Amino acid sequence: MRNVVVTGASAGVGRAVAMAFAHRGDNLALIARDPSPLEATRADVQREGAGQVLALPADVAESEAVFAAADATVAAFGGIDVWVNDAMATIFAPVATITPEEFRRATEVTYLGTVHGTLAALRHMRPRDRGSIVQVGSALSYRAIPLQAPYCGAKFAIRGFTDSLRCELAHDRSRIRLSMVQLPAVNTPQFDWARNRMPRRPRPMGQVHQPEAVAHAILRAADAGPRELWVGWPSLQSILGTLAVPGLLDRVLGRAAWDGQMTADGVAGEQPGNLFVPGPAPHRMHGRFDALARSEVPVFNPTVLRLAALTGAAMLPFLWPRRHTRRLTQVKVNRA
Repeated sequence: MRNVVVTGASAGVGRAVAMAFAHRGDNLALIARDPSPLEATRADVQREGAGQVLALPADVAESEAVFAAADATVAAFGGIDVWVNDAMATIFAPVATITPEEFRRATEVTYLGTVHGTLAALRHMRPRDRGSIVQVGSALSYRAIPLQAPYCGAKFAIRGFTDSLRCELAHDRSRIRLSMVQLPAVNTPQFDWARNRMPRRPRPMGQVHQPEAVAHAILRAADAGPRELWVGWPSLQSILGTLAVPGLLDRVLGRAAWDGQMTADGVAGEQPGNLFVPGPAPHRMHGRFDALARSEVPVFNPTVLRLAALTGAAMLPFLWPRRHTRRLTQVKVNRA
């Protein structure tokens, strides 16, 4: 039985992660802004088989609130074994229409919320020199798309922060494990809750996956502590694509990812969303895309992929048919 903290636990991926840990019988501390849906999640994970469960209302943008939640967890459970940073907030709109206050709030929740959670976890993990911190990232931390600049910028920042901290933990020879899980599009309520300034309702881009499927990848990261996991074929394709041909993808996404993030039905007026206040009830795990979402998803370890690529490149000279080598050699000799 482990002691697990999950931020953003009242809905979507965070709720799915909490349920997955509960199924194992772990103790859970659940963090989110709104006490009422957080209490509903607490009751659900208790029924799922969790050990002790704490509901700790807190806005992750406020560092002291996150530190207090971590202290309450340690007081109740005796320590923290796993901390999952999942809380996020976003806005769907062109950059020119987003205010500085909206940029600040999305950054404070999504990026600084992850920083605050990580600092709170480290405060209690360092004296014991053990524990696992999992950052719930996105393929958008590598490949940014239009109409989501605040969210993409925050996810890029999380990746940079995580890589820097990982170097420091390596320097200290720490046994604390730090992982980042890059998710594809997921069927969560954020597409109904997010502040929207587009002419139609937002939708996930491309292939959509259910929260339970990606939650298992997050549990895998908590168990094994890989440097990074890429979840789903779309994540693999977008990350490798932007590493290979970023300029081409800029142009492709400038066309395809505009209408590709909007549903066919229109919306009257601006949707204020949950950027500054909690989202509307009910708080659910799933969004409105159940008919499109996949319940299974492949998970790729980029470290393994890189090793496989290097091994394949090293083996090429041995795999090349010898007759081709003899022919090339003979051609060179005859020309000489």
